[in-house]
Amino acid sequence: MKEQLEIVWFKRDLRVIDHSPLSLAASRSTIIPLYIFEPELWRQKDMSYRHYLFLKSSLIDLDNQLRSIGSRLVIKVGIADHILQELCANYKVKNILSHQETWNLWTYNRDLKVRQWAKSVDIPWYETPNNGIVRNLKNRNGWAKNWHYSMSQPITAAPKKITSIPIMSDKIPSAAELGLPISQAKPSHIGSRTAAQEKLSSFLNLRGQNYTYEMSSPITAENSCSRISPYLAFGQLSVREVFQLTELRKKEIRGSNPELSKSLKSFSSRLRWHCHFIQKIEDQPNIETNTLHSSFENLRPKICDHKKLNAWENGCTGYPMIDACMRYLNKTGWLNFRMRAMLVSFASYHLWLDWRLTAMHLARQFLDYEPGIHYSQMQMQSGTTGMNAIRIYNPIKQGIDQDPNGEFIKQWVPELRHLPNQFIHQPWLLEDNNLNYPSPIVDERTARISGQEKIYS
Repeated sequence: MKEQLEIVWFKRDLRVIDHSPLSLAASRSTIIPLYIFEPELWRQKDMSYRHYLFLKSSLIDLDNQLRSIGSRLVIKVGIADHILQELCANYKVKNILSHQETWNLWTYNRDLKVRQWAKSVDIPWYETPNNGIVRNLKNRNGWAKNWHYSMSQPITAAPKKITSIPIMSDKIPSAAELGLPISQAKPSHIGSRTAAQEKLSSFLNLRGQNYTYEMSSPITAENSCSRISPYLAFGQLSVREVFQLTELRKKEIRGSNPELSKSLKSFSSRLRWHCHFIQKIEDQPNIETNTLHSSFENLRPKICDHKKLNAWENGCTGYPMIDACMRYLNKTGWLNFRMRAMLVSFASYHLWLDWRLTAMHLARQFLDYEPGIHYSQMQMQSGTTGMNAIRIYNPIKQGIDQDPNGEFIKQWVPELRHLPNQFIHQPWLLEDNNLNYPSPIVDERTARISGQEKIYS
């Protein structure tokens, strides 16, 4: 073609609204709206069948969004710099545009290769900042102020019309071809922007009423939390959209609904925390593999205790609250924050497992897996940052506090369904029990004190 084209490379931003690279390119030239499916990424240990299914439905939804404004999504399968090189060889590509991606270490290294290739062939690759994350940040002074400024900027409207060229898409490899175990439960969320908007609207208008008080218990959190985290992770919603809609709703109910106002204020602050942690991995990509503070690097054994790890991964530790939460997570792909922290704390202190081992299982289970948040929290809850307070959760106490009548435990650990309530959190205290349920894998108090002494020393 004689006409110059621009490639808009979609990554974790599967939407047409508040997508400035798309809007900019569409306003001035013919474009190729491109998504690159990278098989090698999907063979990494942190990827799962659950993520794969959600992505496939999200790509169908993005294609429908693009169709409504005159285009089609082009899906290519392979290595990113090879795909881009082929397109640039076949078409007169002037620029490549995308959002900056702050994701796992594999994508970080992939972008380095793409950047090197683009420079070698003299094709500009313009990356737009995303979600308030600042690249090449020298220090954190004023970061929160700048984040609020970024979040207050106007939402970029979807292009009214896109001019593109017909390019045949590749067939995405099957889960079996990628080696993804299809035995994993399917995602609990629908991968579409409409579903994302409905989730957010129901939270802002109804479900979030008691968010502040009900986010900690797995019984109430399922309904009272926003549940939009997968849509932020895959980019059906931008953080800016969510922040502005939350602030608008706060203004609408000012003075008329104090409880909801308090909840939305708390939720709004967590949007900033969301980006705060992603900024950490932007600044230091190796926190996925290295402890934030080097003194803790060899604290836990690198050789895995597979018996303990398998019991923890499958919810068979003998601690009802731990097992109920893990089984719930494995089935649904979601768990509220406090219970996530408890699972990590138990694995890191009571079982004394290295956080890098347990991080992989949780990454595969979390539909909302966001590496910047994930690895920061894994290290914080494992005491390896050298700056955060050390917090060790007692799983028995957490069970009593967050599930006093054992409702959640009985639902997800049916072996204990007929147990009297006074024994539901410590079934081993029931004499002559014939439960088909494992004995505690470690003594809670002994293991907790041992882990505490090691970490403090």
